[in-house]
Amino acid sequence: MATSTNFKGFVLAITAATLWGVSGTFGQFLFEQRAINVEWLISVRMLSAGILFLLFSILKKENIGAIWREKKDRHQLFVFSILGMLAVQYTYFAAVKQSNAATATVLQYLGPIFIAIYFAVKNRRLPAPIEYLAIFLAVLGTFLLVTHGDPSTLAISNTALFLGIASALALAFYTIYPLRLLHRHNSALVIGWAMLIGGLILSFFKAPWDVEGIWDTYTYSYIAFIIVLGTLIPFYAYLTAVKQIGAQKSSLLASAEPLSATIVAVLWLQIPFSLIDWIGSLCIVSTIFLLSLTKSNS
Repeated sequence: MATSTNFKGFVLAITAATLWGVSGTFGQFLFEQRAINVEWLISVRMLSAGILFLLFSILKKENIGAIWREKKDRHQLFVFSILGMLAVQYTYFAAVKQSNAATATVLQYLGPIFIAIYFAVKNRRLPAPIEYLAIFLAVLGTFLLVTHGDPSTLAISNTALFLGIASALALAFYTIYPLRLLHRHNSALVIGWAMLIGGLILSFFKAPWDVEGIWDTYTYSYIAFIIVLGTLIPFYAYLTAVKQIGAQKSSLLASAEPLSATIVAVLWLQIPFSLIDWIGSLCIVSTIFLLSLTKSNS
């Protein structure tokens, strides 16, 4: 039984990561070839997924209003909604638009490095030797990815680099901040409200009914994919995997996301991805494996 549960958890984690990576590539297609507005896509994605998550919670007989009872819960939910859920999705898709899905996804996976640094400072300890190695590889990988080895030039724009780093910081905050909320309330409930709040806030800047772009079968299909298969299903699958095999193994398996985003973007969208880009990406993704060793030893 334990082996079956572990296998299911592994499959769910890899499936979630793969779907996230593919959805980023679909986002790139919509931005570049269908002129879909970034803010519009994110607001519609968050509003739709948030409502579906809350409906799912209602079907499971959850009290969706419970999280609003205590002032501290309300405060943390708003902070998480804006600086976590909204920030991580906006910076990521904006980075995709400014560069490409492969580069944006790889840069976002600098997040675990920021998490390691945060806990080192919080616990007032120097990073372990393996953490120093992970930080060095992250810096080296980023350098190769954004300069192609030539420090006098940038292979991506300053805006794309800034958004990619911001996405990694948002991912770190998204991972660390809501722990208390997740211990007190159901995960689907927290994520549902956070997505709904984030989507409503973004709607003030780009209303869901203010539709732009070229609409055809591909546009409708890819937006539906991003909402359902790129948001709702992978979030639920990943949370289920965390419960079955733990956060450490799940986060390690999530490294399939930059891999899937890169492969699909290169093969389908024909984005240029040179050998040095692959080396830089490998350096960054390898930090996840190194940091998982420090967790297991601590």
